[in-house]
Amino acid sequence: MDISGRHEEDGEYLMVAAAVHARVDSSRIRSVEGIGFAAAREGPTLEATVALAAEAVGDLPSPPEEPVVAEGGEFYEEPAERVGLSFQPDFKYVESIGERETVQAAHHAAYAARELLR
Repeated sequence: MDISGRHEEDGEYLMVAAAVHARVDSSRIRSVEGIGFAAAREGPTLEATVALAAEAVGDLPSPPEEPVVAEGGEFYEEPAERVGLSFQPDFKYVESIGERETVQAAHHAAYAARELLR
């Protein structure tokens, strides 16, 4: 999952989260099962960011069976255990190349959706 737009532009915020449900192995994406999106115009607090991400995960066509994965910076380097309280089944930070590729796909999706909404 990834969030685009955690910065102010023209006096307002537009954050867009994209959650990519993918099957991955250690080094690549095997298939993409679906993408979920959510948008918010509030400032990028930890609580707002986590809520937005959880909403995007909830928008997936089917709930993930594996952990939700993100870069540490998405949640202000907060411990995964704290962030994970808002996600089901689980949450963790990127550990493999395949997970990093999935986060990169989510980054492109979030950025593109944000550009469409501006």
